[in-house]
Amino acid sequence: MNITLGSTFIPPPDAKLPDAKAAVKNEKAARDFEAMLLTPVLDSLQKTFAGNSEDAKTPGASDYRQMGSQALAQAIAARGGIGIAQLILRHLQPPKVSGGS
Repeated sequence: MNITLGSTFIPPPDAKLPDAKAAVKNEKAARDFEAMLLTPVLDSLQKTFAGNSEDAKTPGASDYRQMGSQALAQAIAARGGIGIAQLILRHLQPPKVSGGS
């Protein structure tokens, strides 16, 4: 049973607070998710600016382009990305309970 008083959330007594291992796991998942969202955007940008060259007709060229877009998206997300991972992590944190009178 969850209890909410005004804007204060009181977790049930059996609820566990995330430990350091879970926090690291959540951070990795959030960054991986951000990278997955960035990959098609970067791939689309690369296609737009590459134009129609002879290299694009080479067998496997689209696979290499996709791998490059994935690597770039992962690197961007690993260094803070565009903020999607931080929003996800903020949502996963337990609410802060303010003590006060």
